[in-house]
Amino acid sequence: MTKTKISVIVPCYNEEDSLPLFYKEITKVAKNMHDFDFEFLFINDGSKDQTLDQLRALHQEDKRVRYISFSRNFGKEAAIYAGLENASGDYITTVDADLQDPPALLKEMVPILESGEYDCVATKSTNRKGYSFLRKIFTKCFYKIIGIISDTEMVSGARDFRLMTRQMVTAILSMKEYNRYSKGLFSFVGFDTKWIEFEIEERVAGTTKWNFWKLFSYALEGIVAFSTTPLVVAALIGVIFCFISFVLIIVIIIKTLVWGDPVAGWPSMACIMFFVGGTQLFCTGIIGEYLSKTYLETKKRPIYIVKETEKTKKTK
Repeated sequence: MTKTKISVIVPCYNEEDSLPLFYKEITKVAKNMHDFDFEFLFINDGSKDQTLDQLRALHQEDKRVRYISFSRNFGKEAAIYAGLENASGDYITTVDADLQDPPALLKEMVPILESGEYDCVATKSTNRKGYSFLRKIFTKCFYKIIGIISDTEMVSGARDFRLMTRQMVTAILSMKEYNRYSKGLFSFVGFDTKWIEFEIEERVAGTTKWNFWKLFSYALEGIVAFSTTPLVVAALIGVIFCFISFVLIIVIIIKTLVWGDPVAGWPSMACIMFFVGGTQLFCTGIIGEYLSKTYLETKKRPIYIVKETEKTKKTK
């Protein structure tokens, strides 16, 4: 009887310190789940350290280890997509190499998926250990905002660690968009999902690759990808300012004709001009953000470019 195969997708960017520890942990989990076959698909996202060398060595030691190495850094979203596209398992899971998400949870996730009641078992953290105070506030605000303006559900604390059926993965791969926000795409496809809560751990090695600017850009990616509300807000601001200006014009005309009050106060006028000009630039920026995403989509550039896999030799 053929065993069910589980593909473990691991995006990697400068994870030379974490990889040995992750490999040890994930193989331990696989050994305890002897009723299943495993493949470990590592996506090297243009790492600058010895990550690729370690992946080559792991493949030589364990043929269950596969890897795809990008020609440059394309980002985690591209790495996840590449993993989903090249995974051969019946069940597919995505997990980070830093062990903040414990691979041992797979032993709890698989039976839920096998029951047939759910198509996906996803994880969410009950804490944000290792997050700075600013990042905690920023993350909390983002989920509140996206929850209000988007029709697609975004679960607060959702992690990339999840186990999915082949059917769900096929649905996700059918969306070929260049600007990807996986947490939203996982929710958008609409399959039944069981959520498991756990306490996130600190990284076992290395440092996080997510600084404040990258997190801010990623949040904008999610908002633009799954809501057009900012465009409505920009238009609404324009209507409000037009109404206010019309009222003020009427007031000035009446004051001048009835009371002979001269129009004065250039400092206040200068402040108003700066305020209105700033608001216009803000609204233009919102429109520009949507336009830029449309521009990138129309180019039809590949989501990622492969330089090397475990089946090909390194090109000199």
